Amino acid sequence: MRSAESIDTIVVIGGGISGLSSAFYLRKMAEEQGRSIQIELVEAGPQLGGKINTLHRDGFVIEKGPDSFLSRKLPIIELAHDLGIEEELVPTNTKAAKTYIMKDGRLHSMPKGLVLGIPTSILPFLESDLVSGQGKLTALADVWKRPQPQDDDESLGGFLARRIGDEIVKHIAEPLLAGIYAGDLYKLSLQATFPQFAQYEKEHGSIILGSRHQRALMAEKNKGKPPATFMTFRKGLTTMVEALIKELESITIHTGIKVDALNPQARGYELSLSNGQKLQADAVIVTTPAYAAHDLLKEHIENRMLEAIRYVSVANVVLAFDKSTIDVQFDGSGFLVPRSEGLRITACTWTSNKWLHSTPDDKVLVRCYVGHSEDQESIKLDDEALVAAVREDIEKAIGLKATPIFTEITRLNRSMPQYPVGHVQAIRELRTELNEKLPGVWVTGAAFDGVGLPDCIRQGKEAARLMLDYIAHKS
Repeated sequence: MRSAESIDTIVVIGGGISGLSSAFYLRKMAEEQGRSIQIELVEAGPQLGGKINTLHRDGFVIEKGPDSFLSRKLPIIELAHDLGIEEELVPTNTKAAKTYIMKDGRLHSMPKGLVLGIPTSILPFLESDLVSGQGKLTALADVWKRPQPQDDDESLGGFLARRIGDEIVKHIAEPLLAGIYAGDLYKLSLQATFPQFAQYEKEHGSIILGSRHQRALMAEKNKGKPPATFMTFRKGLTTMVEALIKELESITIHTGIKVDALNPQARGYELSLSNGQKLQADAVIVTTPAYAAHDLLKEHIENRMLEAIRYVSVANVVLAFDKSTIDVQFDGSGFLVPRSEGLRITACTWTSNKWLHSTPDDKVLVRCYVGHSEDQESIKLDDEALVAAVREDIEKAIGLKATPIFTEITRLNRSMPQYPVGHVQAIRELRTELNEKLPGVWVTGAAFDGVGLPDCIRQGKEAARLMLDYIAHKS
């Protein structure tokens, strides 16, 4: 039995943004509550930060992993304030707000008023060439179509096709929404990806009317001024990782070490590390990819939800140019490519337009995305072939023929978890079994409740609160 002076230990497994956020909020909340705890973080890789990877090169700020976040998702803004780095936040360039979508080999401006692919301003939508006349009528019929709320989960693609038609899904929603998950809309769970759409149907009878209502609320909140859709940090997203690491100097961090086994003890758990060390823990937060969490927990639970989550590999190719060699003018922040167009790239960001801080004045920076759930072969091309394929695609799309002064390729293998239909219920069942068989062990991160940076930060904060509550009631 423990003495009254013993200090509870919480081990965080995984040093990506979910794990770092868990550790940060464990320390912060414990201090606010006047509690003494010991925190240890174990990361299998050589460095912390997960997919966040900013490269500073020749005056460029280049993101090799994620490049920004949705500003309407507040957990990351709140974390920036908690870290004292909010002044480093920068929005997208308002003069490059236009985004294009390719159709039949040509780029078409995305109509104003689209909210996550849903038309909320009717006239611009009617004037767009992205959807045929019949497709527009089918989409707008959502306003008076009888609502059919489902008790069970359904696919995101199936739901959107039911409400606004196949054509708008193919030409607008698929490149816009599937790009977030690199997945197939007809296989992704509605409840796990965009549950607000189902809520709009239930509350407003229409996703168009529901989206318009939400847009009006946001406009009122922002006093009529349209908020920046995306934000990042002036010196790159590693600003946040570096600030987190600095705040966590007082905890024990192990890098380049894997947790090989987790075994229940009379009180808490013993973790066996790949370097032969043993850690004792009162509670454990697992923030690894689902397949790694499965390997760690499979001996103790019957649920195979973690094993069933499929991961998609993607790559991004960054190309830097001398502005003097560019023979085309591009007035937007980038363009999206539906899979039906047959290109290798799924999207292209004109980074030097979108983020003014990213590029010297006499240079141009372009970033292209490759790979999705139905194309796992393109990212396997060797570097030379991959760059050639990307250059061929951007020449087709915008006529850019210039030779880059350098390129940067990042391959993110098994990086995008796919949320299948029934995902939310499967998580609930997994956590119920974990609570019964491994109390004090919590699994969280991108594989569970959102792949974006704000979602991972929110989940890390929730994990910290839950585990602090657990050890408080256990003592």
